[in-house]
Amino acid sequence: MARPEHARRVKNYSAASGYVYQYYFLETQKSRRGIHSGTDYVYMVARDRADAFPLRVFVRRDAVRQWGKKLGREMTGTEEYAAAKMRLFQAFDEIEDLATTRPDLIVDDANLESLLSQLDL
Repeated sequence: MARPEHARRVKNYSAASGYVYQYYFLETQKSRRGIHSGTDYVYMVARDRADAFPLRVFVRRDAVRQWGKKLGREMTGTEEYAAAKMRLFQAFDEIEDLATTRPDLIVDDANLESLLSQLDL
């Protein structure tokens, strides 16, 4: 039996670039990028109400583990989702043509802490 479609909650983000993005969370997928394992957070994104396209944010498992060791507890799924979403917002603010470039958005050791610090985590 086919999976029923869900009503998606479309959200807006006014980027520093001046564009307004509409997006909604689509799904997560366990994946690998090269030698690194992690989770892809897939969002459907549209700029200024144009055609929507999928945009993936890859959260590296080793970065999540290292963050957990530093704090003495495991990262929750909600915190991992928050890091992915903050990376998405960063891309909205910094990358002019997301639809064409489809950049490789990654959360790793270099940016995880700064992404979560914006949320006081």
